[in-house]
Amino acid sequence: MKVAFNRKLWFAIFALCFSFSTQIAFADEPPVKKSKSGICHAKGSTYYSKTKNFTAYQTMEACLESGGRRPKR
Repeated sequence: MKVAFNRKLWFAIFALCFSFSTQIAFADEPPVKKSKSGICHAKGSTYYSKTKNFTAYQTMEACLESGGRRPKR
């Protein structure tokens, strides 16, 4: 027996799947964040979690090569 789905049900299923996929995608934080002031913050450092406006880098070396600097502390 074939079950006929209407548009609203398909849309609800799609929206539910999309919401889960975006939550998973944003859960991962980059290993290194370069702040607007040019400071490279590695994951686990003092200001890493407080840095909101940043450019993401995979390594500290890549961040430093882009013109960033290490934190003074």
